[in-house]
Amino acid sequence: MSDPLPFLPFALPDIGEDEIAEVVDTLRSGWVTTGPKARRFEQDFTAFLGDAGLHSLAVNSATAGLHLALEALGIGPGDEVVTTTHTFTATAEVVRYLGADVKLVDIDPKTLCIDVDAVETAIGPRTKAVMPVHYAGLAADMPRLLALARRRGLKVVEDAAHALPTTSAGRLVGTLESDATVFSFYANKTITTGEGGMVVTRDAGLAQRMAVMRLHGMSRDAFDRFTAKKPSWYYEIVAPGFKYNLTDIAAALGLHQLKRARAFQRRRAEIAQAFDAGLAGLPVITPPGPGAGDTHAWHLYVLRLADGAPIGRDTLIERLFAAGIGCSVHYIPLHLQPYWRDRYGLVPAAFAHSQRAYERMLSLPIHTRMTDADVERVVAAIRRALS
Repeated sequence: MSDPLPFLPFALPDIGEDEIAEVVDTLRSGWVTTGPKARRFEQDFTAFLGDAGLHSLAVNSATAGLHLALEALGIGPGDEVVTTTHTFTATAEVVRYLGADVKLVDIDPKTLCIDVDAVETAIGPRTKAVMPVHYAGLAADMPRLLALARRRGLKVVEDAAHALPTTSAGRLVGTLESDATVFSFYANKTITTGEGGMVVTRDAGLAQRMAVMRLHGMSRDAFDRFTAKKPSWYYEIVAPGFKYNLTDIAAALGLHQLKRARAFQRRRAEIAQAFDAGLAGLPVITPPGPGAGDTHAWHLYVLRLADGAPIGRDTLIERLFAAGIGCSVHYIPLHLQPYWRDRYGLVPAAFAHSQRAYERMLSLPIHTRMTDADVERVVAAIRRALS
């Protein structure tokens, strides 16, 4: 009898020797908090996006980046921000940090990204901003959304936690006309710094406000003060800021992860294509690919059971787990979560597309440490479970 196959995790970071060496160099350098490598990472990120007019600010999480962006845009009590119910709570919770209200809307049933028509319907006199989510690594309909925002005088902050490197109408997410775009480098994202994120904006004033608020509202950050050529102990607190800076240890990982981002994307796309081919003919709905000429980051591969499936989503996950395959669900929509449901009196019927998708969806493992044999194993297990 053959030994059982090892468990295939839902996600695994792909850390190489270059990342390890850079972290060791950081530890030996004496700069373990925000310093020269965090600054290099910001510069490299702007270069990666290919637009010298952008400002990139490294932060300790995408949640922090979203909070900073909304704060810098002046969102506060009495304001309302529109976003999708089909996201992780971080997208919405930062609005509440600022005392503003969230208006949740449904998704497009094909892309699972925010429904632009629903956004337009939701806009009211208190609406100040909209936060689209590039779900699973597929860009939301940004041309329509940006046009709507311009027409209605709304700010746009993109939740691009899944979207490096994703393109919309041929342009990299991060280079569009939004007020700010926020990326995540959490452990399971397309590149990782363990914990971390990046805020990108074209607005120099917005960038300056976020830079100040990122570190306690100080007029100068620690790196500037401690590397000056003359005594520079003096600083001023100009606002009640936050503690959102990225460490050099984390940035050391990011420097080399960023160099591998396009290769990572290509491998994820290969896995997605193999899943599409291997699952053909089953009672499932495979995720939509990108539009012609565009790039999907493939942070997630979200499979949905079709009407003819012989088992439900939960049973399928249980059978895959029994076969040693890790899966997840993205997401339990916010309208089902007690805080959001109770605060705003939300009911599933108001979010029919998100609700239906949630009840039938599971996220398959898709990461760059998977082998072709791992992919075949997942396909075979799904075929057995649905046979």
